[in-house]
Amino acid sequence: MNLQATLAGIPLFKGLTGEQYDELAMIVVDQEFKRGRTIFSEGDPGVGFYVLVAGLVKIYKLSPEGKEQILHVFGPGEPFAEAAVFAGSSFPAHAQTLEPSRVFFFPRAAFRDLIKANPSLAMNMMAALSLRLKRFAHMIEDLSLKEVPGRLAAHLLDLSGSQGDSDRVQLPIAKAHLASLLGTIPETLSRIFARMTKQGLIAVDGQVITLLDRDSLEDLASGEQRLG
Repeated sequence: MNLQATLAGIPLFKGLTGEQYDELAMIVVDQEFKRGRTIFSEGDPGVGFYVLVAGLVKIYKLSPEGKEQILHVFGPGEPFAEAAVFAGSSFPAHAQTLEPSRVFFFPRAAFRDLIKANPSLAMNMMAALSLRLKRFAHMIEDLSLKEVPGRLAAHLLDLSGSQGDSDRVQLPIAKAHLASLLGTIPETLSRIFARMTKQGLIAVDGQVITLLDRDSLEDLASGEQRLG
């Protein structure tokens, strides 16, 4: 698949013309990273933004004590670090690959020139940033108001929705990373998985989670029910 066709398949660039895809192809930097490689670190100059073509990337912060808090895990087709295009400030978090990944990098200055000539690009960027803001608002709400079992239940239901509302959910990341994403530690998460399994809410088979009792999971996610 050529570069223009790959760009056309990225939701952020949906609806552009062939000429606009050609212009994007002229400025994009096609990068490949092995698993566990750092793409950028907190405090690095925000010289551009990225779109993940293949693989998984985690965005995370580190406390002064070295504790990791995952803010988001991005999959193929998703942009990240877009704020750098408009703010031009340093990156506010770290980005690291969770598996071998292919990433498109768009330099800030060149992409801003394209935006000036193609307002539809700016609208797509605003939509992506608005969705990101909504996700972070939900994340802050979950971390501050929900107990860990409720966060896990909500996450499993969200995964189910993104995977076609299937009752068999494939965890895209390791449970240790999931624990960080949910604001807890692996040992606590393992105990919650075990309690949910014992109470018949889920069945666990490695990275595959079967949702056995959606109603109870929804009650747990909403805070109407607590895990016994």
